[in-house]
Amino acid sequence: MKVVEKLTARGHDSVLATHRSTFEITKNAHLTQRGDCVVAVAADKGVGDLSDELKRVLRKTSSKLTIVLQAGQEREVVEALGSPELALSHPRDIVVRKSSFVCNRTLAVKANKVAKDFSRKFVKQLRNPQQRIDITLIAEESGAATVQE
Repeated sequence: MKVVEKLTARGHDSVLATHRSTFEITKNAHLTQRGDCVVAVAADKGVGDLSDELKRVLRKTSSKLTIVLQAGQEREVVEALGSPELALSHPRDIVVRKSSFVCNRTLAVKANKVAKDFSRKFVKQLRNPQQRIDITLIAEESGAATVQE
């Protein structure tokens, strides 16, 4: 089974994208320099707003998630895994993690990229408050998802 969901957000002049273990998208419109994991603000969805169908797939042991972030001509693609432990309930935030830590903000775990891994050309786009960021989530159930240590 494959489920695709789209959301949009905006850039912000305080985006640093230097966090070593996560990246975050938030519905909040403002951002301080302390939010070094935040890559987009003013999102139209938090993790709790995602479709029940997407959540169902992400909670399967064998689920994989591809996250495509597009900002102008720049694009990043992140591969991650779902988990049966995902709550997927936070009303404002979406967090993708390199680790397997899960809380109600977590969308996916064991990601192959986080904020610090994004190209600096991409991050430059994310620092533009006028920049629309299109985010596509592609969740797939796979018979043999492997967890990378």
